[in-house]
Amino acid sequence: MGSRKIRHAAGQRMWSWVPMAAAGMVALGGVRCAPQTVEPVTIPNHTLGSMTVAVAPALNFSGASDFDPSSVADLMASELSYLEGVNAIPVSRVLAVLARQGRQEVGSPSHALEIADALGADAILVFAVTEYDPYNPPIVGIAAQLYGFRQGDFLGSLDPILVARQARPFALSARVSATTPLAQTERVFDASHGFVVEDVKAFAAQRKENLGPWSWRRYLASQRHYVRYCCHATIKGLAFGGDLSTVAVLNVR
Repeated sequence: MGSRKIRHAAGQRMWSWVPMAAAGMVALGGVRCAPQTVEPVTIPNHTLGSMTVAVAPALNFSGASDFDPSSVADLMASELSYLEGVNAIPVSRVLAVLARQGRQEVGSPSHALEIADALGADAILVFAVTEYDPYNPPIVGIAAQLYGFRQGDFLGSLDPILVARQARPFALSARVSATTPLAQTERVFDASHGFVVEDVKAFAAQRKENLGPWSWRRYLASQRHYVRYCCHATIKGLAFGGDLSTVAVLNVR
């Protein structure tokens, strides 16, 4: 990918909103179109069980400044609502808790659990945008972790020693099993790869949406559509057990 690939910029937070030029993807929050009917698409829930999940605003580790973390989180919450047995709490409610605390984002696994508890949620989804290049073919990297309150033997479903040795959205401690995520996943969605394009086609085919003459290609040409696809694929990854090689997002406090 050469210079196109935007590397992680730990500690850097970009909050400005810059519409993309015509040569790039159609910007999030740009021209408003009439609402389209989206066919309900249930994501099978193989590992997590029924729960209520809050969604935190996205953390920006990409170094890019041309997307809005809260808008990306809204898309993530929208796709989370398709996960079988899961009730998604809107991002606005997490933002309200953060505002009362005088903070803009989630700072640690213990902070994530504190917010979930304040909202009466079983878990909270915290994720970072690790790479972001909206120009065709677009590249979006997402690392996500689901923090929640475990019950019974499910505490033993992840090895905290193994997890603590991996890179991930939040740096974890093997000494604090309560802050071991219920699930985590990390992936770079690079539309220059054929298998990603095929996955985008399959995703578009599931949606009953007027995409106009672009057809499925709108999911590559539109920032909002492509990020929605990436969020959907991230939720599927979490639901299927995720992986233990997720990049770091939070420090344990």
